[in-house]
Amino acid sequence: MAGAMACFVANDTLVKYASQAMPTLQLIFLRGIMSVVLVFAVAHAMGAAARLREIAGRWVVVRAVLEAGASIVYLAGLIHLPIANATAINLASPLFMTVLAVAFLRERVGAERWLMVVLGFAGVVLVIQPGVAGFNRYALVCLLATFLQALRDLLTRRIDAGVPAILITLATTAVVTILSGGLSLFEGWRPFGAGQLAVLALAAAFLMGAYYLIIDSMRHGEMSLVAPFRYSGLLYALLVGYLAWGDVPNALAWCGIVLMAGSGVYALHGERRRARGVRARAAA
Repeated sequence: MAGAMACFVANDTLVKYASQAMPTLQLIFLRGIMSVVLVFAVAHAMGAAARLREIAGRWVVVRAVLEAGASIVYLAGLIHLPIANATAINLASPLFMTVLAVAFLRERVGAERWLMVVLGFAGVVLVIQPGVAGFNRYALVCLLATFLQALRDLLTRRIDAGVPAILITLATTAVVTILSGGLSLFEGWRPFGAGQLAVLALAAAFLMGAYYLIIDSMRHGEMSLVAPFRYSGLLYALLVGYLAWGDVPNALAWCGIVLMAGSGVYALHGERRRARGVRARAAA
């Protein structure tokens, strides 16, 4: 998970840099073509290409569509926000997952966990800062992407464990590419050079690594142990944002980041503790 977050931040940084001279959907489409070729080559090398039919499975397709929507919406927001703020909002995904688990999986959540969710969303508000002078509406765009990503993560474990992670990665990159390519016709294109293609090729490599690693961690890792490592992405984004663009969150945003990370990690730690208690009682 920590490796996946590093790859995501590296991809975001390169895309944000490329967006200075290229429309959002155009760059997502060009990066997507490169990603599909790269992922297919890896799948072939792993011997998984012979099982391509499996990417037509219902949950694989639904997850890929959600990922495509989340990616396009998130990048549309990222381009207009400091990378640390966008990443912080994106890390509200576990909070949404808790609410979705209650709504759709009828999961029972205690008062302590609800308190952590409330504190976490309070942190989101502090990062977004609605009503404050200079409020950036693209923060709400990032929040929508975060909700879609929570849905995506909730569905990841519905996929048959026998489907190779690299094929799920291939399905995801293919749908992102097709959707962004269609929508780019309405946004328009700009001329681009070899340098921009090189940046997008590197971004594609990081994106492929991120998709593969996060799918692998969500499918095989213990959720309550793996999920807190999402917050490593915030450290990467803060560092990159400062070094590349000189961005430093204001005092309210810092408070929000601390609230979000603290409540998320505490809630996930509590969930892990409860899961151990259930297993101990079952063993007894």
